[in-house]
Amino acid sequence: MNRPVAIVTGAARGIGAATVAALVVDGWRVVAVDSCADDSAVGYQQASRADLDAVVTAGEGAVTGVVADVRDNAALREALATAGPINALVTCAGVATGGGPVWDATDAEWEAAIGVNLTGTFNAIRTVVPSIVDGGRVVAVASAAGSLGLRHMGPYAAAKHGLVGLIRSLAADLAGTGTTANVVSPGSTATAALDASAEIYGLASIDDFVRHQEPLGRLIEPTEVAATIAWLCSPAASAITGAVIPVDGGMTATP
Repeated sequence: MNRPVAIVTGAARGIGAATVAALVVDGWRVVAVDSCADDSAVGYQQASRADLDAVVTAGEGAVTGVVADVRDNAALREALATAGPINALVTCAGVATGGGPVWDATDAEWEAAIGVNLTGTFNAIRTVVPSIVDGGRVVAVASAAGSLGLRHMGPYAAAKHGLVGLIRSLAADLAGTGTTANVVSPGSTATAALDASAEIYGLASIDDFVRHQEPLGRLIEPTEVAATIAWLCSPAASAITGAVIPVDGGMTATP
């Protein structure tokens, strides 16, 4: 009962699920949030309620599952009303949209990319941060696309650039509270979103992204991103705020 409490959005699979697992190992109690619903504007299947239930089961009593769409601020606020004092917020909810040049993006693709990747984090911040305990943690998952332009993924890159600015501004607003706010920016990570990106680029396999992941020369695993997130939530990272931490195998460090 004395475990600190973390809210993790986009928690049903991928980086979100790995983050829940890493936080539980570190002694956290986690409220795992996911919409568990598909979106017609997103060209691949989203996590299901069964996925979220599996995350809860794996948590062995330390994880509570909540179904809520981060784009719906009222629903998110209602879902988290009974969470109690919160020590950390981790926003992993995200979708990849695209497939053509910026001018061909549909309203629905734009709204999904901005809504889930950026507005979803904004909603989570205004729901959670006012009640977060002093010395708390906020970590948002962006992407290498938060510092690079990506061909045929303009809405996604715009959302991730915006997310970086939002969290850096939040870090400034939290001055003097002891609460930190940081961004983790993964490179090509072995998740369902990367499968969708492979289709956008007409690639036969996600392994084709490896050539962009130099000097590491391999895909990133969700557990590796989660380890960085868990560390940022720990006391060891208390002096870090307003930072963008790349977990991208050198993708943004080399040409």
